[in-house]
Amino acid sequence: MLRWGLVPSWADDPEIGSRMINARSETPPEKPSFRSAFRRRRCLIPAGGCYEWKRENGDKQPYYFRMQDGRPFAGLWESWEKGDGTLRTCTILTTRANSVLEGVHDRMPVILPSDSYNAWLDPDADREELGELTVPYPGDDLEIYPVSRFANSPRNNDERCIEPAA
Repeated sequence: MLRWGLVPSWADDPEIGSRMINARSETPPEKPSFRSAFRRRRCLIPAGGCYEWKRENGDKQPYYFRMQDGRPFAGLWESWEKGDGTLRTCTILTTRANSVLEGVHDRMPVILPSDSYNAWLDPDADREELGELTVPYPGDDLEIYPVSRFANSPRNNDERCIEPAA
């Protein structure tokens, strides 16, 4: 199990992970926080879907989107060993939004086609090849819809979070 929010191995405080829940797929090879994980510790993050928020009428409306076949998101992981044991953390890579999501948000998670999983997980993969995998997912099997603001609280963790808004 990995905790969401990447904590680089060199970090002094694991709280830095709360600011590293997502990584822009265009920058990990250069960013010190993600560079090592991008080279050696790529992963697939199982997820039923995810949320994005859209500004509507001066407020933020949560939207839920999911893939019909439940594909995982591309991610990076790290081990941090400065505390009482090993803390394993991860981040989700994002890319520009596809045509399905662009009306809600300008970014989306990197969703890999199943025939690319091995290439993504290969520790010897070429950097250019990896970059070609982080393009927006076409979206023909994505579903997106507004959900209740009940989803805005991390304390809420049940089916009501993904029910379509009234």
